[in-house]
Amino acid sequence: MKPKSKVLIIAGSDSSGGAGIQADIKTVTSLGSYAMTAITAVTAQNTTGVKSIVPINPKEISNQIEFSAKDIRPGATKIGMLHSKEVILAVIKSLNKLKLNKLVLDPVMVAKGGTKLINNIAIIYIKKKLMKNTLLITPNIPEAEILTKIKINSTKDMIKAGKILIDNGAKNVLIKGGHLKSSKMNDILVNKKIIKVFNSIKYDSKNTHGTGCTLSSSIATYLSCGKDLIKSCELGIKYVNEAIKSNLNLGKGNGPINHLNSISINKKFN
Repeated sequence: MKPKSKVLIIAGSDSSGGAGIQADIKTVTSLGSYAMTAITAVTAQNTTGVKSIVPINPKEISNQIEFSAKDIRPGATKIGMLHSKEVILAVIKSLNKLKLNKLVLDPVMVAKGGTKLINNIAIIYIKKKLMKNTLLITPNIPEAEILTKIKINSTKDMIKAGKILIDNGAKNVLIKGGHLKSSKMNDILVNKKIIKVFNSIKYDSKNTHGTGCTLSSSIATYLSCGKDLIKSCELGIKYVNEAIKSNLNLGKGNGPINHLNSISINKKFN
């Protein structure tokens, strides 16, 4: 079977395999596409928290992006953890040099256990430099609160935050509603023309490590396959929900989701 499309992933590594570039590769591969990577940082972590973060030199990150994408051109690119101003500027320069489009930004800022993954200057550069260059940004509620400096307690607040990000230069914003205290799951897509609410079942599970990484990389994969933005978001949300529903239950803390849940061969051997 040949890959349906090619996706470039620019993100940090998660040694536990639940989030970061490992989750991205699993997602892209399980959806039948081909994953390339540029690793921005190496983390030692597990389901209970983050032990250490070792940043990769910005020049080496650029080398990974450019050397890979010049040879195998991606149909879409997912951007995850960018921990410093220097890394953000290097990534922007490489993306502009290659003229890559269909960029999906997951503004990773805080790990599931609460560890801060990027510095305050990097957050400013995400808002002022990177966000406007991407097709879609996919913050969760804590990330949206940091980016907009408002408190989000409802779907109305989510929409308000989305509009603020659009006013600040974002083209499309998908705010993930998993942190809201609600019996239903609401993810909201906002741009200058539409407000689209995606409703789904909210599963009661502590095993949600890597959901943000998985959603952004699944959306990038569907975009690379030629799906439009709304359909890509819809299918990406469905993929993540199925992976949570499986309740893999690994580790002592916030465990990973099951990226293989949607593959028929996996079901066959269960």
